[in-house]
Amino acid sequence: MAPTLISDQRVRLVQRRTVVLLSAAQIFGGIGTGATVSIGSILAVELSGSSAWAGAVATVMTLGAALAALPLASLADRRGRRIGQVAGLSAALAGTVLMVLAVVSGLFILLVLGAAGIGVGTAASLQARFAAVDLADPEHRGRALSAVVWAVTVGAVAGPNLIQPGTVVGQALGLPPVAGPFVIAAAGLLLANVLLFAGLRPDPLLLARELALQQAGTGAPATPQQTPAAAGGSGTGARTNGQANRDGGSLVRGLRAIRGSRTALLAVAAVVGAHAVMVGVMSMTPLHLQELVEGPGASHAGHAASGDVLVIIGCTISLHIAGMFALSPVMGWLTDRAGRAQTIMIGFTLLITAVAVAGFGQASTGAVAAGLVLLGLGWSAATVSGSTLLAESVGQDARVVVQGVSDMLMGAAGAVGGAVSGLVLSWIGYLGLNLLGGVVGAAVLAAAFVTVAAGRRGSAPA
Repeated sequence: MAPTLISDQRVRLVQRRTVVLLSAAQIFGGIGTGATVSIGSILAVELSGSSAWAGAVATVMTLGAALAALPLASLADRRGRRIGQVAGLSAALAGTVLMVLAVVSGLFILLVLGAAGIGVGTAASLQARFAAVDLADPEHRGRALSAVVWAVTVGAVAGPNLIQPGTVVGQALGLPPVAGPFVIAAAGLLLANVLLFAGLRPDPLLLARELALQQAGTGAPATPQQTPAAAGGSGTGARTNGQANRDGGSLVRGLRAIRGSRTALLAVAAVVGAHAVMVGVMSMTPLHLQELVEGPGASHAGHAASGDVLVIIGCTISLHIAGMFALSPVMGWLTDRAGRAQTIMIGFTLLITAVAVAGFGQASTGAVAAGLVLLGLGWSAATVSGSTLLAESVGQDARVVVQGVSDMLMGAAGAVGGAVSGLVLSWIGYLGLNLLGGVVGAAVLAAAFVTVAAGRRGSAPA
């Protein structure tokens, strides 16, 4: 009996449902990250008793995301996107519970472990953007990816602003007020898990591989819907499950595939560089704002931030996260219309502008907030365009693993940025921290310019 052919109409329906489900999960799952980022550095100082640990939460979150990226990609490679997503968000749910326990018990180690769990969830959320393009047609690949990135806006922007409403929840449950935002975050992550586990069927990645096998068996040309995940950017065919089990999750294979493609190298440099600059500046901004409002020494151990400072910090981080995600559909449209590398250049131009505004305007809370918004916009443009470019720069046989390697490097760069930023802040101040970010941004911008110029020379008529 001949196998049932998968129709284009079914592919389009699955693609639409996949984007909707992933977007909904991003909304509910993003609350935990936003809450942790906004008050994590302050909690770290209070629970550890030392300002030297101020960057610990941001560092552990990004390090957790880096370490989890490749295992989650390998899991998705073997079992599909649904299982990979649920595994990562379940770790984040456990992380929020540990955050609550840390606040209740005053144990710094629980805060660190909770941040690690939330970092694993961050890795899953990042990989959700790639799930959105498994079945997308090439002309709308950037927009499909950016739609899922945009969905983080609601949850991530709400997270920092749950500080005050969360106190009500914490008090109602008999918990310390600061534990309340993490209780709300846990509820959101639980709902996100249920949505993906129950609804992400058929799995977009597994269906894309079925389409590739179908095309290979019939010899028919790939349709637009089948091209992104099935045909492979370099013309390689689909892999069997046996192949995926033998070599899925291979760091060496992923790095080899990246090195073999000039555009893949640029894509990875874009997402890694943008994330390093963003995390480095953003993670130290709450401490800078606390000292700016309350005076030098306000962020030292034993000094609890006032309610007014928490409101300023929450508002600033919310605006920053809005910049990261709110206009991502615009960045996706720009990626599809202007070009992948060109949008990367726009993103890093915004990043360089951002650090200049925040750094030279360090004495003004308004200038710092404006710089953080521009920082978010630059990150959005670079990440959406870089991720889209990466998804089409390697063949089907290595695509998922390459995506995992990219996110691993992205998380590692963020971890280094978060760890080093505290030292840089103490050595050369907030201006110096921003200028260092500008140097990194300028290097990637130059690489993108060289890549675009080389592409134009290569396409010029002889």
